[in-house]
Amino acid sequence: MATILGSLKLTPSLPPSIAGTATTPGRSSSLHFHLANAGAAALVAASLLVADPALAFKGGGPYGQQVTRGQDLTGKDFSGQTLIRQDFKTSILRQANFKGAKLLGASFFDADLTGADLSDADLRGADFSLANVTKVNLTNANLEGALATGNTTFKGSNIYGADFTDVPLRDDQREYLCKIADGVNPTTGDATKETLFCK
Repeated sequence: MATILGSLKLTPSLPPSIAGTATTPGRSSSLHFHLANAGAAALVAASLLVADPALAFKGGGPYGQQVTRGQDLTGKDFSGQTLIRQDFKTSILRQANFKGAKLLGASFFDADLTGADLSDADLRGADFSLANVTKVNLTNANLEGALATGNTTFKGSNIYGADFTDVPLRDDQREYLCKIADGVNPTTGDATKETLFCK
C-alpha cells in the first residue's frame, strides 16, 4: 500500500518565504491541488482495504476457490468441507449435502436450502436471513449466533439436537420450532428446547 501511495507523488507545500510572495488565487489553487491529491490517496487506500481477500466472503468474487454465490448448486456435495465465511447468497442449494461441514460465518442470505442436509454442521454465526430452510436436516447442528431474520422459515425441518443459542427468531418460528424441539447438542451439551427458550 505504501508503494502505491508513494507513486501519487503528493507535492509538498511551498516554503513560507515563497508562499508569502504568491497571490491569493495561487494559494487557493495550491490548496485545491493538495486536497485533490489527499482525496486520491484516501480512495486508493479504501479500495485496497475493500479488495483485501482476508476481508471478503469466499466464493462471492475473484478471491474464492469457486464461485458459490447466485449459483444453482442443487444436490452438490459439500460434506465435511471447511467453508468458513463462504458466500452462498441467493444460491439454489436444494438437497445439497453439508453434513459435518465447517460453515462458520457463511452466508445463506436469500438462498433456497429446501431438503438440504446440514446435520452435524458448524453453523456458528452463519446468515440465514430470508433463506428457505424448509425440510432441512439440522440434526446436531450448531447454530450459535446465526442470523435468521426476515421471512426465514424452518418448516418441516429436523432440528433434533440442534443448538439455537442466541439465534434471533420471529415469535411464530420460535413457537413452531418449540413444538418439534428435542435432543441435546453433542458438541455444546445444550438441550435444543433450552436454546430456543421454549416455555
